[in-house]
Amino acid sequence: MKNFSGRVAVITGAASGFGKEFAQAGAQLGMKLVLADVQQEALEATASALRKTGAEVVAQLCDVRKADQLESLAKTTLLAYGAIHLVFNNAGVGAGGLVWENSEADWEWVLGVNLWGVIHGVRIFTPIMLDCAKNNPDYEGHIVNTASMAGLLNPPTMGIYNVSKHAVVSLSESLYHDLSLVEAPIGVSVLCPYFVQTGISQSHKHRPADVQTSGKPTVSQQISQTVLEKAVSSGKVTASEVAQRTFDAVRNEVFYVYSHPGALGNVQRRMEDILAGRNPGDPYEAVPHVREKLQAGLKGEAG
Repeated sequence: MKNFSGRVAVITGAASGFGKEFAQAGAQLGMKLVLADVQQEALEATASALRKTGAEVVAQLCDVRKADQLESLAKTTLLAYGAIHLVFNNAGVGAGGLVWENSEADWEWVLGVNLWGVIHGVRIFTPIMLDCAKNNPDYEGHIVNTASMAGLLNPPTMGIYNVSKHAVVSLSESLYHDLSLVEAPIGVSVLCPYFVQTGISQSHKHRPADVQTSGKPTVSQQISQTVLEKAVSSGKVTASEVAQRTFDAVRNEVFYVYSHPGALGNVQRRMEDILAGRNPGDPYEAVPHVREKLQAGLKGEAG
């Protein structure tokens, strides 16, 4: 996808983090924007700020776990702009802790947003984009699914998140191959960020009532949250930089998008373990202090 000006971008999780930065980057390129999020005040603030810059913006509350809400978002987009060119299936949340300690509600929430949100986005928006292509010989489209480096690795105390993001990588690769098979003018990218300050470590504050859990967090969940907050807050790569890299990937038809290419050494070691039939290596080999902090916390040795 080479041309952005006047094209239509749909962005889920648009009120903060990567979604907000995607919106700002799209606005700077002259795109028409449709923003979706579950955080009403933050969504309205983001939309208002973009409108003040002259951007055309439609904002709509949307829980991506719900297919009917994404279908409504698609209808709103077509009513407002008549086409869809660029889709960011970006909404994401996180929950940590030892995997056997996660509740059914934890699984429903994280998979509902991180995986089903992308599934619904692919299922609903791709046919619309294919129809747009049929009606316009010059049509260019692209779909960006936000996964994570946790979609290529399996760090401890991140089980649900790992599962959701591995599935997003697989879904994205499948979508890429299927669209290539039918020679559609629609590109695909999967974004695999590492630790970037996006607000995802605070996603529990916006957890819907129907997937709340009773009782206090376990020790492993508390330690995981503390480690995640520290790792995210210390990240040197900004969400804005990742957004620019993502738009460059869309422009140049690059599938895998990384915030920290240096972390791919861990991915290579995992692939070598698989090919050699070895037991899984330590995902924190390059940053052993993270594992040490987790283990110390679980033993009650760290504050």
